[in-house]
Amino acid sequence: MIHQLAAVDKRAKISKNVIVEPFTTIAGDVEIGEGTWIGPNVTIMDGARIGKNCRIFPGTVISAIPQDLKFDGEDTQTIIGDDTTIRECVTVNRGTKALGFTKIGSNCLIMATSHIAHDCVIGDHVIIVNGCGIAGHVEIGDYTVMGGLSAVHQFGKIGKHVMISGGTLVRKDIPPYVKVAREPMSYAGINSVGLRRRGFTNEKIFEIQKIYRAIFQMKMNVSQAITHIEKEMLPTAERDEILQFIQNSPRGIVKGYGTGKDN
Repeated sequence: MIHQLAAVDKRAKISKNVIVEPFTTIAGDVEIGEGTWIGPNVTIMDGARIGKNCRIFPGTVISAIPQDLKFDGEDTQTIIGDDTTIRECVTVNRGTKALGFTKIGSNCLIMATSHIAHDCVIGDHVIIVNGCGIAGHVEIGDYTVMGGLSAVHQFGKIGKHVMISGGTLVRKDIPPYVKVAREPMSYAGINSVGLRRRGFTNEKIFEIQKIYRAIFQMKMNVSQAITHIEKEMLPTAERDEILQFIQNSPRGIVKGYGTGKDN
């Protein structure tokens, strides 16, 4: 299933039913799972670990060395989960010694010309729309959708089920279940449409809304809002996840729209 015009190192571990189209180059320290399609003019470099049933489109470069002056040739990886699609001209750099790998989860869609830098960890079912730039050491939670031409500052953290409007500059961390938009980036409500699509009940969505009203709309600072939430709202998985995310955010979270202050 490997085209005669592809250049595939004999040391590469390529599973059954993998298709490699012409003019693609695959290095020796590479593993590719069953059923994956590698389009033409793709470059897969040392350290790539690609799962089953992935689709990688022309012009993509996976596991190139980091664009980081501190990188000193250390042995690191790029890990891509099963059933993930990577469209044209995407670049995914491998990790540095700081983490050791860059990871993209399963069932993701990374659209054309996006860049994922070293040491990023991207969850499952994530959609990154065309032309996004994700700097090093960024974490993105499951089911997040990142609008086209958006960019994330290095070491940024984005929670699960987040919706990021196109063209957004993500300078602050974004807690789970919310939408963000505008410039500068601001809280724009919770991602209720996405949550309903993924089976969240109306009661659970209302609970999440109530938490974020306390954080963004009740004219309290973050510490006061956390105290209020812990006192007034019963513990649930979602409540605790939101509070833990905020408490573990050294950069600070996105601000509320029109507040004129960072939260």
